[in-house]
Amino acid sequence: MKFMSTWTFQGGMIPDAATRFLAGEGTPDPGTTLLGRWHNADLSGGFALYETNDPAALYRGALKWADLLEINTVPVIEDAEAGAALASQYKK
Repeated sequence: MKFMSTWTFQGGMIPDAATRFLAGEGTPDPGTTLLGRWHNADLSGGFALYETNDPAALYRGALKWADLLEINTVPVIEDAEAGAALASQYKK
């Protein structure tokens, strides 16, 4: 299953987050595949797309950053899945 995580920096935490990230601590926990990560050009935060069947692995990963970032993670589906659900509901 795919999950989208968005994050924003807590006040004044960019230097600490940068140090941790550059030290390689942005690698996801085992059982989670990072499909892509993007950083907002205004330094306000960013988002990452993960694939996992173990939501607890995402929790463990978020826990490592909770002192520096506000993190929100939600399951996401692709267009084809959304389109099929919409068609079954609204195509009458």
